[in-house]
Amino acid sequence: MTHPLRLRPFRLLFLGRTVSAVGDAVVPTALALAVLRATGSTAALATVLACAMVPRLLLLPLGGVVADRFAARRVALATDLVRCAAQLAVGVELLGGAPTSAHLAVASAVGGAASAFAIPTASPLVAGTVDGDGRQRANALLGATANASRLAGPALAGLLIWTVGPGWAFVLDAASFAVSAALLAVIQVRHVPVPHRSLRADLVLGWREVRSRDWYWTSLLAHGVWNGAAAVLLTLGPVIAVDRLGGEGVWVLLQQAGAVGLLAGSLLAARARPRRPVLLGNLALAAYAAPLLLLAGAAPAPVTVTAYCLALVALGFLNPVWETVVQGQFPPEVLARVTSYDWLMSLGAMPLGYALAPLAARAWGAPAPLAVAGVLVLLACVGTAAVPGVRRLGWPVPTPAAAAEPAPAGR
Repeated sequence: MTHPLRLRPFRLLFLGRTVSAVGDAVVPTALALAVLRATGSTAALATVLACAMVPRLLLLPLGGVVADRFAARRVALATDLVRCAAQLAVGVELLGGAPTSAHLAVASAVGGAASAFAIPTASPLVAGTVDGDGRQRANALLGATANASRLAGPALAGLLIWTVGPGWAFVLDAASFAVSAALLAVIQVRHVPVPHRSLRADLVLGWREVRSRDWYWTSLLAHGVWNGAAAVLLTLGPVIAVDRLGGEGVWVLLQQAGAVGLLAGSLLAARARPRRPVLLGNLALAAYAAPLLLLAGAAPAPVTVTAYCLALVALGFLNPVWETVVQGQFPPEVLARVTSYDWLMSLGAMPLGYALAPLAARAWGAPAPLAVAGVLVLLACVGTAAVPGVRRLGWPVPTPAAAAEPAPAGR
């Protein structure tokens, strides 16, 4: 099997995604501090974050249709340029020293809308540059890079913020999008043309593909429950860590352990090839119930941190394996739409968890919603084993490569 990095199209794609991941990893910390410095208001920060999330959720299905119709490479290139402009505008305003929450909110909305079109292109870009068995290693490489960036991102953000100011973090992210766009402009990605249909027909066809595979839609439900539970942990976990486990340092350590776990899981996914990948991945995700229940019971900090690390190893392993299976089980001409529904369910569950967790904590105390979330994760993820398609599904059989999308004129 040829290593994916020996393939020029994937090598350039990998380089672009790596640079972009580093830039993106810096922004969350920089954005939070920039908004709080400018306004001193957590409500303003919530508004800015919502301005990014809402258009992303609303436009994701449309993004899937556009990526299938017009080729993932072109759509990804266009969205990189839009996000480059949005992040550069924020950086320039912050460097000017007089940012307003309204301008930051508008830039976040533009970036969120662009990401709705960018997210569904990720899987078609890999499927269009790597064939067959090489896709698992390619997905694992991209996952490892993204997770390593998440591990290093806060530290790099802190370095930039306390030396040259948060504005330069956004300038860095803008530059990373520009590099990614430049690399996308010179690679070839296979694309299967989609027959012209109405927007509604394209959306319905994508949903029909999702619904026709019991292993897929039942797994999406379980993954949605997992993401909703993750939002509960991220909302209430800090309270438990500070009040009952030893302070803020425990929470920081837990988050760092999770980042290490994600990276380790991605590296494991590059090598392991279980016979029933979706079944094993879903069962492994059930491990997330452990840190939820341990936090609910205020278990000793070392036990909770270790459990969280192992639970994130499972997530880091599942993501590349899941992408590889999906890329092989769905026709390439619907892949972006199918993955857009996947992301819609996963991202949509998190705001629900963020909203419900504080309400439940006020009514019954923080341990109760954490315990309920843990039980739901266990039932949902283990419950997929009852689905025949999940139990039977193995690795996809490699199919003949489709024609490559023509490179830009003059290249």
